[in-house]
Amino acid sequence: MIWGAIRNPAGHGFEFSGLKLLGSSAIRSIFVNSVELSAITAIAGAVFGAVLAYAVATGNPRGTIRRVYLSASGVLAQFGGVTLAFAFLAAIGPTSGFLFHAAWFYDFPQAIALIYIYFQIPLMVLVFLPAIDGMKVQWREATENLGGSTLQFWRYVGGPLLAPAFLGCTLLLFANALSAYATIQAWDNQIAYVVPQQISTAMTSEVGLASASVAQVLALGMIVLVTIVMTGYALLQRRTTRWLR
Repeated sequence: MIWGAIRNPAGHGFEFSGLKLLGSSAIRSIFVNSVELSAITAIAGAVFGAVLAYAVATGNPRGTIRRVYLSASGVLAQFGGVTLAFAFLAAIGPTSGFLFHAAWFYDFPQAIALIYIYFQIPLMVLVFLPAIDGMKVQWREATENLGGSTLQFWRYVGGPLLAPAFLGCTLLLFANALSAYATIQAWDNQIAYVVPQQISTAMTSEVGLASASVAQVLALGMIVLVTIVMTGYALLQRRTTRWLR
């Protein structure tokens, strides 16, 4: 992919002029859309997923509720693509009669962000629950014995310990949304809102805009962005494992 992005179209030598495409206003706006959508859904999914994960963790570790929640989260985290887009279209789309303003369903990024959050929350439950399970009861007891309140425990002990795991999981959700393609393509395949859609357009355009080199340049930009995000995730996870051992 890197070779295709910098190769001369004639196949002889290198040509870095294709990389200038990443600096064009049209491509920048699509990358901004991708980052915006990923950030919104990652933050919302992380917050609600963390609350749900904490609720699950405080219950019986071998109880039925925990098993049901984990099984459901495993299924819903993988539930996406055409099926998910159609489910939301049938439930709250323009033909459902549920919304007063049917056009809202195709507003970017509000509508598609709502759909993405559907699989972001259960994913957060799965990846954040081990960090909460790693919290030792003795830490809270020690705080209480020293006269600390629940708020002080979360502010000075629990919060700082869980912060790296929470941020790392948020970055994982960001990368998950950034690379998602089938769901948003099924939601609206007429306009390329995000980079994966634009890559598809560059490879399969029916109006003479197909260009494999353009697709490879866009994919290279995605690789760089995902590498930065996942490097941050790996560093935060390394810090988290220090106290989980």
